[in-house]
Amino acid sequence: MEEINVLIEQRYKKLEDLRKAGIDPYSNSFIPEVKAIDIKNTYSQYSQEMLENELIPLKVAGRIIALRDFGKAVFSHLQDSTAKIQLYFKKDILQDKFQLLKKLDIGDIIGVSGRLFKTKTNELTIEVTDYHILCKSLRPLPEKWHGLRDVEIRYRQRYVDLIVNPQVKEIFAKRSAIIKAIRDFLEQNGFIEVETPMMHQIPGGASARPFSTHHNALDIDLYLRIAPELYLKRLLVGGYERVFELNKNFRNEGISTRHNPEFTMLEFYIAYRDYEFLMNFTEELFSYVANKVLGTLKIPFGDHLIDLTPPWKRIRLLDALQVEGLSKEDISNIDAITSWAKSKSIDIPKGITLAKAIDEVFKELIEPTLIQPTFVIDYPVELSPLAKKKAEDPNFVERFELFIASREIANAFSELNDPIDQKERFLKQMEAKKQGDEEAHWMDEDFIRALEYGMPPAAGEGIGIDRLVMLLTNSQSIRDVILFPQLKPEQ
Repeated sequence: MEEINVLIEQRYKKLEDLRKAGIDPYSNSFIPEVKAIDIKNTYSQYSQEMLENELIPLKVAGRIIALRDFGKAVFSHLQDSTAKIQLYFKKDILQDKFQLLKKLDIGDIIGVSGRLFKTKTNELTIEVTDYHILCKSLRPLPEKWHGLRDVEIRYRQRYVDLIVNPQVKEIFAKRSAIIKAIRDFLEQNGFIEVETPMMHQIPGGASARPFSTHHNALDIDLYLRIAPELYLKRLLVGGYERVFELNKNFRNEGISTRHNPEFTMLEFYIAYRDYEFLMNFTEELFSYVANKVLGTLKIPFGDHLIDLTPPWKRIRLLDALQVEGLSKEDISNIDAITSWAKSKSIDIPKGITLAKAIDEVFKELIEPTLIQPTFVIDYPVELSPLAKKKAEDPNFVERFELFIASREIANAFSELNDPIDQKERFLKQMEAKKQGDEEAHWMDEDFIRALEYGMPPAAGEGIGIDRLVMLLTNSQSIRDVILFPQLKPEQ
């Protein structure tokens, strides 16, 4: 740490020297005209003779990431947002300005004018004819950032992570491409993008604990949304038939490699369709995005090769449990399933309902085995208070969850549009909340009123964008795909 402080002091001294010399170390007087990647793509195949004949003038700007002083010449590498390129500073060309190179450090941002040539090692290089200091860096970049063991520092200081680890920047470039591909696919299929409120008077649309705040002017409590679902369904009532929203949700839950309290979710709704349609549509969506961004449907993830080629496996929730050895009798009795779970070292919390016990066993026993894309379908009605019941068995609903690489990626169902049934389910959820279930749904009288005007039969789906990006970039932690993940306060 003492060494770092000394280096910082030296840089402050250089800053002072520049100002004394009448040079603005934070100038905005230079406009680059070309990117490093374009220079390389255009001129890498040129011979030295061709470069000399054309005498191509260039203006490029970026950060110094390497600096080597050879007395009457200095070599450097400049990195902009696209790539890095070598610079050559020569005393005979720069004259008095050559001495100012002593005031430059790795990390400084400069703009250079010059012409291209190739070194003896055939490296494309800019011979600098003039340069401008655009930003003096006062804190040295870590020399051994590559392979740094303390990943929390990388997440906390993402700005440094992006400077020195090009592969990190590539992940977020892919994230942007994934989101664009999703939007393109939905728009090509007749969906329109909408925005609904981030602050709700009644948090609804999911089973989760919300963040709360207070609006002073109205003197009311508000909640950061846990899901946009109920507002998007109101738009179906209003006459829209295909809508989607790609935005943030907030849930007051733990932080892990799979969870961040602020996360990005895609939700879309389509009238006159059901969950069977959505399974096929989801296969098409994922295939389109993977092909567009990666050019393949077979993607590496950890120790596995995930094959997104449709059709994907489909299995009923209860059938999945029976495959693991649970009998129909076990599944239909809370004491039996609790005893069976205990024999498998699965702890079932006391006092929970049968449906939630089934869910606990599934999460512990089945979910880790679902590597290849799998639709788990037909959930107990208690776990799905916004989904339509199955006509042949009203104890279950038309719902699926999509699992890939042992992770839930999507949740979807045929939407409940019966206002009487919906109100009864909300009342049961309110009773559960009174019994201590902090994640139970709230009563939303306005949503019931909207359903009373009539919502067409529809299907809706939510896809976790962060988890999808994790899958398509082979990232093992959600923090690797969120630019600034939530972290505990820095000590």
